[in-house]
Order: sequence, then C-alpha cells, then structure tokens
Amino acid sequence: MTESPATKPADGEARPRVKNGLKPERNGLVKSLRRCHERQPKRHCHPEEEEVHAAALNGGLYNRPFLESFEETPMLVAVLTYMGYGILTVFGYLRDFLRHWKIERCHIAREKEEQKDFVPLYQDFENFYTRNLYMRIRDNWNRPICSVPGAKVDVIERASSDYNWTFNYTGRVVQEVINLGSYNYLGFAENTGPCATSAAEVTAKYGVGVASTRQEIGNLDGHEEMEKLVAKFLGVESAMAFGMGFATNSMNIPALAGKGCLILSDELNHASLVLGVRLSGSTIRVFKHNNMQNLEKLLREAIVHGQPRTHRPWKKILIVVEGIYSMEGSVVRLPEVIALKKRYRAYLYLDEAHSIGALGPRGRGVIDYFGLDPCDVDVMMGTFTKSFGAAGGYIAGKRELIEYLRSHSHSAVYATSMSPPVVEQIITSMKCIMGEDGTTIGLKRVQQLAGNVVYFRKRLQEMGFIIYGNEDSPVVPMMLYMPAKIGAFGREMLKRNIGVVVVGFPATPIIESRARFCISAAHTRDVLDRTSKLSRH
Repeated sequence: MTESPATKPADGEARPRVKNGLKPERNGLVKSLRRCHERQPKRHCHPEEEEVHAAALNGGLYNRPFLESFEETPMLVAVLTYMGYGILTVFGYLRDFLRHWKIERCHIAREKEEQKDFVPLYQDFENFYTRNLYMRIRDNWNRPICSVPGAKVDVIERASSDYNWTFNYTGRVVQEVINLGSYNYLGFAENTGPCATSAAEVTAKYGVGVASTRQEIGNLDGHEEMEKLVAKFLGVESAMAFGMGFATNSMNIPALAGKGCLILSDELNHASLVLGVRLSGSTIRVFKHNNMQNLEKLLREAIVHGQPRTHRPWKKILIVVEGIYSMEGSVVRLPEVIALKKRYRAYLYLDEAHSIGALGPRGRGVIDYFGLDPCDVDVMMGTFTKSFGAAGGYIAGKRELIEYLRSHSHSAVYATSMSPPVVEQIITSMKCIMGEDGTTIGLKRVQQLAGNVVYFRKRLQEMGFIIYGNEDSPVVPMMLYMPAKIGAFGREMLKRNIGVVVVGFPATPIIESRARFCISAAHTRDVLDRTSKLSRH
C-alpha cells in the first residue's frame, strides 16, 4: 500500500504502515490504534501511536473518540472491476457502430440530418457512458412512489420493453417497501402528527404560494419567526432562509467571495458547493478529503506566495467543508479545521445539510457533536430538506453577514419566498427538537437516530460487510465495487421490499461503487435486522 499524506505527521516522519489491507483513516489514525487501546489495554503500543491517540482523544482538540473506517479496495476486486468496465466499454463502442449503420435502433438524443454541419448540441462522446452503461441499470433510479416518504413507502411498479430507455406502468403498487434511501433522519417526513396538522392549518390561512420575493410582498410573519428560531437553534446572532437548498450554496458563495479571493475546497464537496465556488470567480484550490496536513500546506503556501504573478496578499481565504459527506458517510474534522482557520486567519464556510438535526446530543449538528462554539464558524449553512422533512436552506452567523446577504445574494433578491406550509413544517419540527413544544419527542428522536446508527453499522460489520464512514454518521455506505453488482443489488433488495440507493461511477471513484443506506429515527430494530439479513443474501 502506498503511503499517503494522511499517514505522515507534520514533521514528515513516516508512521508504521497499516496492516491487513486497511487504509489509514481519514482522521489521520488507523484502525490498529483502536484495537491497540481497546482490545489490548495492557499491551504497550508504539510511542508515536500513543502520542497521536492521546492528542486526538484525551486532550487538545477532541473531547471524544473520532473513529472512521475506510478499507482499501482489494487488488483482485479492483482488477475485476476495471475489467468489468472495460468489457462494458468495448460492447458500448460495438453498439454505437451498429447504431451508426442503423442495425440497432437508436434512442439517443442527436442532431437532425440537416443540422449535421452545425456545432453539435449533443456531445456524442460525453453521452457515451449514459447510453451504454447507465441505461443498463437505469431502472434502479427515479422510481416513482405514491405515499409519504416515511419509514416505509409504496412504490409504483414499472416495466421496460426497450432496455430501460422508456418505462410503462404495470398498474401494480409495491406496498410497504422499507425506505432506506430518503434523508428522513428524524422521521419528520410524515402526513400525520403536529407538523402535518400545523402545515395544513397554515395552508388554509395563507395558501400555498407567495408569488413574490421577500423584498417585495413575499415577506410573511412566518418567515421572520422561522429565521429567529433558526438563529436560536444554532446559537448565533442571525439567520436567513432560502427556498432551495442547492441555491443556498450556489448563489451565496459568489456573494461572499470573488476575484482576488482564494477558496480552499474539500475534494468531496457537494456539487452545489463546487458550482458556487466556480461562479464566484475566485481562485480555487482543492485539498484532499479531511486531510488536515494537506489543508495546512495550502494555507501556508497561500500566505507565503500570495496571488499568482502579483504576489499580493489574498483579499480573503475561505475554507469550504461539509458536516457529513453524503457519499462517504464521514464527518468533518471540525476542531482541527477551526484551529487552522484561526492560526492562518482564514474564513470558514460549513455546509451542514446532512449533519444538522442528525448529529450531536441535542441534534444541532457537527458543532454540537464536537461541543464547539458556533461563533468559531463564520458562515453556517444547512438545509431543511432532510432532518426537518421540509424544503429550502439557511445561512446563519453574525448579524452583519446576514444583512449583507439580504441585499447582495441573488437567491435572496430574485427568488420567490418559501411556501407558507413549508415554513410551518420547519417551525414545528424545530420547536419539537428544541423541546419548545412542551414535549420530549424531538429529543427522543435524536437519541433514537443515534442508537439506530450505531446498531445498524455494528450489525453490518458483524456480518462481514465493508462499510465506510464515521461510526456516528446516519449515512452508511456499503461497498459493492463491481458494476454488475450495482443493478443486481438494487433490484434484488426491491424484490425483498427494501428500497435502497445504489451509487457508482462517476458519482464515486470507479472502483468504489456502493449501496448507501440512510438511517432514520423512524426505523425500528426489527426493520434494521431484516435489512441487514436480506443484504447478505
């Protein structure tokens, strides 16, 4: 196994290599450390290992164990996976040849014959993967459901007679499919209960659409109440909400950074963050996922060398990270990121789309999880689409930041206001988590989610599955590797009334295809047991 920057300390001395084919963990530690200190307490570990373990767990930046696992793809599996993609590619070119000579029917989008001399609208080579690989397993995605996306869903059955190019509905509904694909972390995506009742009442009073922007006639009293509640929930001065989570990132980052600024972005950041930093016009440098040595190196170089050619200091340096990474199931090493940000006087943009509501003893995200001060994060971003069962996103932080965004963010100035029933869903669910509804239902859901995550991950590991991510992450990637397994696993699980998300290249590295389970507080232990057993078969 090659040595990565994550296996080296800051002084450049190499630590002992990892055995048993395990990758170094993304937090700079390896699984052997955990085994050494937990399973063999009387045995003395390597002095360097002891030093790292003490610094990470017993003092310094972390006040609790931070354990993540990422097992390296076995060589034989990697070779077979590459061979599988190679065979698919060869047959893809053969099928394209047959389509060109009209031997095989062509379903792809292409230019008309009279437009053959135009600049092509549909790039043929760029659509090669979609035509010849994705279409083979397309039936695993976009499945229509006809129920609330709670712990179980009803799925409309469909069939294809042309190899997944088109689908026809059979008229049959597959009922009570266990839902392990939705981001319904706290179970608030429901059509009964206080949230649904409050949303229905608000719909009767305000209607569904606002038909205006916040700056015109679309600013309701509910919007003001929601933003004050969000700020209180997060422990910051002010917050503002947006109708779309994707636009919260892509439209607000350009308002915060521009030409002459430097953005340091984690290599596994979400597409909305990637689009936002590109639209900003800032210089972008990508650091390895959760690798603090690489991040610090980029920060040092940025301060020493300044801007290209002129070598003037950067106007500002913005570090962009996520709380939970939705494909890896890993948690950001936030204490270390904050320490670096303070040392080098940079700004921090934290995307808590998957972590808000799903992490921490009070469900207040990755900051609550590590017991940190919210004021140490300059820009706190999150969405209401997951733990709160609603829609939209928010930006929170200092009052000056929010006032600036109200007048400079394209999403705030030009986008239509958030729908009133959605606002009420957010208010009711957030009050429930905070306990302001007079009950402990919200806290119990947070605790139930945490217990379900630990239980389900442990069950999969006991059964021999390779899973990625942090032990407290509700996103649980289970490795499949080979392309043929992607479609087969999704179809076989649906036959057993379990709905899962399967993911492959280009959303993941080519040799790291996976199934992704999203755990919810609404899941029972019986459901989790049934899922883990059927996954094995």
